Amino acid sequence: MSVAYAIPLALATTSAFNGGLIVEKRALSQMPPLRLNRVAGTLRTLTSSPTWLAGLSLMALGLACQVAVLALAPISVVQPVLASGVALTPLLSRLVLRERLGGRESWCVSVMVISLVLVALSQGPAGARSAGSASGWLVAAVVLPTVLAGLFIAAPGGRRQPGRHAAARGGGTADALLAGTGVGLMYGVSAVATKGVSGLLDRPHQPVALAAAILSSPYLYLLAGCTVLALLLYQAALQACRASVLVPVTNVVSSGYFVLVGSWLFHEQWPSSPVKLALRVAGLAAAVLVVIVLSRPQAAPGVD
Repeated sequence: MSVAYAIPLALATTSAFNGGLIVEKRALSQMPPLRLNRVAGTLRTLTSSPTWLAGLSLMALGLACQVAVLALAPISVVQPVLASGVALTPLLSRLVLRERLGGRESWCVSVMVISLVLVALSQGPAGARSAGSASGWLVAAVVLPTVLAGLFIAAPGGRRQPGRHAAARGGGTADALLAGTGVGLMYGVSAVATKGVSGLLDRPHQPVALAAAILSSPYLYLLAGCTVLALLLYQAALQACRASVLVPVTNVVSSGYFVLVGSWLFHEQWPSSPVKLALRVAGLAAAVLVVIVLSRPQAAPGVD
């Protein structure tokens, strides 16, 4: 597979991930309030719901595809496409949760499509790939403080959750902003770990040697740990907070962290052509603009 497949695969990846998120939201609305200080009980509640498990399976499929996507193209190309899933959220909410799509969401979807076209046009030669690997010590020095900061910021939002019907009443905006920022940082670290794992796929390996390399990589365990922690925090926040605030904030924080920190850690170069650089910057700016606009508080959405 070449870099030409990266953007279509990234679109499929973000569709699966955000589709799973909407399915989980539907399941969470039928559950009692989740308590993060009772992890075993929370896990039993979640895993007893077939609908929630179906959503989790879609999200897991998206994460697995993300490894392949990041092996095909640079972060600055892939991440704006992955971030486009935030524009899919209102559409999926309309279809699955029966929420009405407002004019602002419609415009944001259109802008996101334009941003995807700009990013696609900014691609370099078909063989362009990641420039190198990251120093393990440097990665640890960067991501460990980020994980601690994410836990510190996100956990209070989960502890103060006002109940499963708070989102329907339009409350929880402050908690959504806190939880979205904290969870976004942790998902940003997970994306960095995913990039580390994807680097192993870009080297010649026999299947057994590849499996051994992946299992012995610290990136795999960083990915697993951060993903599980972020998932638990996200479920509690998703149940208690307005998704129209929580999901965009999480996306903009995780995407911004991944593009800026990930590109620096893995020594990736942006286009040298002024035209292609302008296209990529414009596409990235449009993606950021969409998630910022969607994160602004609005009236509670209607439900059919």
